[in-house]
Amino acid sequence: MNPKVKKLTTLGMLAAIAYVVMLVGRFPLVLFLSYDPKDVVIVIAGFLYGPMSSFLISAAVSLVEMFTVSDTGLIGCVMNILSTCSFACTAAFLYKKHRSLKGAVAGLIAGVAAMVAVMLLWNYLITPLYMETPRQVVAQLLLPAFLPFNLIKGGLNAAIAMLLYKPVVGALRRSRLLPPAPEGQAGHIKPGVMLVAAVVLITFVLLALVLAGVI
Repeated sequence: MNPKVKKLTTLGMLAAIAYVVMLVGRFPLVLFLSYDPKDVVIVIAGFLYGPMSSFLISAAVSLVEMFTVSDTGLIGCVMNILSTCSFACTAAFLYKKHRSLKGAVAGLIAGVAAMVAVMLLWNYLITPLYMETPRQVVAQLLLPAFLPFNLIKGGLNAAIAMLLYKPVVGALRRSRLLPPAPEGQAGHIKPGVMLVAAVVLITFVLLALVLAGVI
């Protein structure tokens, strides 16, 4: 199969998966804010093909979401793209520069930080428009609601991406949608990395349950 066709096929498949996990994996955390794991799929696409791929999938999935299940219209679509791209494109950009475990971890951490900063700013600017709420009211929610929500969202995305990236790459290579691994390159995630990612994931899941009032 032509490499360009393989890339388009893989990106189309990842976009479809991102949309499905958005549908089935969404759950409310605080107020009107809900978490779904589509950003995990989108950042993996960015790790594979670069930040532009993350942007394209984010835009496509957000547009389809707007016309199918979202009730926040164009503003919600824009906020979705801003949130996903600030995380996934930042992480993919740094990983593209340093294709190593350290590069991936640094990229994911930077992606979480970028998403938190970007969403605090844009929630302050845009949320009053579609909630028809005074900006002062939204400002009072930034630290108790928007900040922990985005930190938990980013932490979950980063931890899940670390756990799934190598298995996804392995599956795509077995399907011949990606070329074989270079000679001597590890094809599986290191146990220590898996343990740390699992601990981070469990921690943020517990925080999410606390924020949602479940525990």
